[in-house]
Amino acid sequence: MRRSIRWYVTSVTMVAATWLFVLYRTTPPLDRSLFNDAGLLCGLAVVAELLAYVLPQSAAGSLGFIPYFAAAIVVPSWPSVVCVIIVKGALELIARRAPIKAVLNVSAHALMELVAISLYLSLGGVALLSIANPTNLTHVTTLAGWPALVACAVALIVNQLLVTGAIALSTGRRIGGVLEANSRATIGLDFLTAPLVFVFAWVYAAFGVIAAATCWIPILGLRQFHRINLELERTNEELLELMVRSLEARDAYTSGHSRRVQHYSSIIARAIGLPEREVSRVSRAALLHDVGKIHEKYAPVLAKQDKLTPDEWAIIQDHPADGADLVATMTRLRDVVPAIRHHHENWDGTGYPDGLGGEAIPLASRIIRFADTIDAMTTERPYRLPLSEEQVRTEIIRCRASQFDPTIADALLSSALWSTLFAPALNQRFAPKLAIVGARGAASNPGSIRAARGVS
Repeated sequence: MRRSIRWYVTSVTMVAATWLFVLYRTTPPLDRSLFNDAGLLCGLAVVAELLAYVLPQSAAGSLGFIPYFAAAIVVPSWPSVVCVIIVKGALELIARRAPIKAVLNVSAHALMELVAISLYLSLGGVALLSIANPTNLTHVTTLAGWPALVACAVALIVNQLLVTGAIALSTGRRIGGVLEANSRATIGLDFLTAPLVFVFAWVYAAFGVIAAATCWIPILGLRQFHRINLELERTNEELLELMVRSLEARDAYTSGHSRRVQHYSSIIARAIGLPEREVSRVSRAALLHDVGKIHEKYAPVLAKQDKLTPDEWAIIQDHPADGADLVATMTRLRDVVPAIRHHHENWDGTGYPDGLGGEAIPLASRIIRFADTIDAMTTERPYRLPLSEEQVRTEIIRCRASQFDPTIADALLSSALWSTLFAPALNQRFAPKLAIVGARGAASNPGSIRAARGVS
């Protein structure tokens, strides 16, 4: 485990503990009944936490924040924080979470509650139980409505940032990318449920725990609907992976090729400064760039060990168009169709299937062209060893403005992300007699299916 993660979790925990201690020391003595109110509200979060759903970047989401924030509004003091810690800690033990993750989750939730309480009080919010006529919703909204919404929104953002920071540190991904992926999956639900925090707290303060528990049932139903949508999206992604794996199973030499090209394409897209939404789109197109080869007509050509005939090479050149036609049948993937169709076009117009050149080639296709060729050069073949990082750099410079977009080439070669394209084993010194299979040569030589495979 990275030392940075340990320091991060320790820092979050220390901040939460110190803040809670200060709140406890500065709060006048409280009525014991407030402990019961905070405990009952936080206890309602148990069901939601047990039904948590998995987000795209390995985070977990639930509607448990609704009763947690309701406790912060009903009892805006340290008992609510303590109850959140107890409930969340017990749930982490039940889930048998790794200690470092459990501590982070508990500490992040404690900080979330502390932020909500402190901001709510600083904005003039009052404990709902202290309002003389809590059944009058208009009156309660006037006194506590907007402070509650602002405090809960900010606290939710803080919690999201804390978890995102931990994921980014542990995976080496950029914080923006992790945040964008997880926020895209939950922002709609968060927007719909944010006002429910105040309503839920009001129901508890005005009508008691039974009424609040009754309201909790349809809210959990909303969460279940959202979980089903997320699971369908995940299933679609897994089906795409299955289709790609089935394709690659035909040829041992290109096993894993599409996933490597996907990985390289994401790095290149980030190196040239694309936003994370565009990076995701390029990544999806890269994963599917060779899907056209699933057609049966390619099976004998891919299995051939000898040089290809001109007719066989012509067949291979059909796969970008066939892949684009296949992906076009899927409504949610139509935005990546152009990227798939044109991933073998060259900057100077000598590529296929349409002979596009320059900026007429979709940007995603130009990126995949780099990734596809880099994978060809850095993957071992029967006729050569993988090329080194410096040899790949030399080939990209040589083919700059002919096969490759020169702007992307310059940005990639000067980026700090360039070295991440290469495993440590590839940085060794190769024999000087090793033949360099050029990017253009590998793409244009009809005599070698092994070379064609490397960039297809």
